[in-house]
Amino acid sequence: MQLWPHLPAFYCNIKDLCPSVKNILLLDHDGRRVAVKYFSDEWATNSAKETFENLVFEKTQKTLARNEAEIILLENHIVVYKFAQDLQFFVTGGDEENELILSSVLQAFFESVTILLRLFSDTSLVHCLSMSDVQRGNVDKKEALENLDLILLCIDEIIDGGIVLETDPNVIAGKVASNSTDSGAPLSEQTLSQALATAREHLARSLLK
Repeated sequence: MQLWPHLPAFYCNIKDLCPSVKNILLLDHDGRRVAVKYFSDEWATNSAKETFENLVFEKTQKTLARNEAEIILLENHIVVYKFAQDLQFFVTGGDEENELILSSVLQAFFESVTILLRLFSDTSLVHCLSMSDVQRGNVDKKEALENLDLILLCIDEIIDGGIVLETDPNVIAGKVASNSTDSGAPLSEQTLSQALATAREHLARSLLK
């Protein structure tokens, strides 16, 4: 769901009009970075960011967040999070932000990453047009690291400068998949991987219909 279809991003400096996110974190089960993006100057150095990530990891390990998202208030920030296999997904907002909006961002991030990693790691799905088939199964750190570019593009589709743009995982995954394929060359001149990319693009277009 596109939250602000008629409002240009530059108007979103008025915080009352647009929900915002301070960072999105994807960590492994040991608290190490997999993919992170910050949208606030509160953490000006890499050291400050790593300190925050360590704190978030430490404070959330005693909770169960595999079936449903959990929420914690941490240093005047609301952090919503969810775990899957050996990956941990976090979204941070200010303590004044709407928890439901932050939770919708978390779910969009989790589901769109799941769709993309299942699609790009399992070539048997390239001809499958059923979203339930694409989403079946879990994702893990190995798949995430092998497709890190897709995860970062996914974050870019959800958040722009901290402003929430899109929370529909099917739309997000479809846009990322479309932008990640190149079918300009004739099929006879494509390598196997390029041919698979063409098939994936067909699926991506079907997601956007």
